[in-house]
Amino acid sequence: MQEIRVVIVDDDPLVRSALSHFVSRAPEITVVAQAEDGREALTTVEREKPDVVMMDVQMPEMNGIEATAAIAERWPDVRVLAVTTLDGSDTVLPMLSAGASGYLLKDSSAEEIVTGVREVFAGASSLSPRIASMLIRHVRDSTPTAAAETLEPLTEREEEVLQCLAKGMSNAEIAKALIVSEGTVKAHLGRMMSKWHLRDRVQILVTAAHAGLVTFR
Repeated sequence: MQEIRVVIVDDDPLVRSALSHFVSRAPEITVVAQAEDGREALTTVEREKPDVVMMDVQMPEMNGIEATAAIAERWPDVRVLAVTTLDGSDTVLPMLSAGASGYLLKDSSAEEIVTGVREVFAGASSLSPRIASMLIRHVRDSTPTAAAETLEPLTEREEEVLQCLAKGMSNAEIAKALIVSEGTVKAHLGRMMSKWHLRDRVQILVTAAHAGLVTFR
């Protein structure tokens, strides 16, 4: 079992302690460091080179959105999992657009948080249907920042996978809905990332939403 090295970033020491306790119960997860704001997070990531950063959003000095964008630019192999109490569209979309691979609320169960860490480490995403729906709803009427015609076209099957993704479906759920294997779904997602030069499924959703290719149902 491959070790997952985690850094926890939150300005509340009790929250950092609780999150550390939750994820450390998983045998493969090791909390290598903690930071109390975004600026300290960057210094810590540079020093520790973790696999996953669990990032709060609202913090002094430098907030989680700014820190996530900096991490995505400087250390693209480091995955960021937002763990926050904020669930408004004015927080969700900027955080995911900045490069977060997942978004969980602090009232998630310990099991859900551990699963989130594992998922983003594996290159997947941890995005609940409610958060996915909020993302699409927030951008559906906004001015597209990336015109659909500037993106390499998707195949008919990739379009189907994209629409399932917009509903917050997991790979397993998409496979069941389209009557294909989970490996086939992963292959389609991989080709979509390659076509649009993206690094994970959350970014596929963000890009498609901005381009008006998915709608909220």
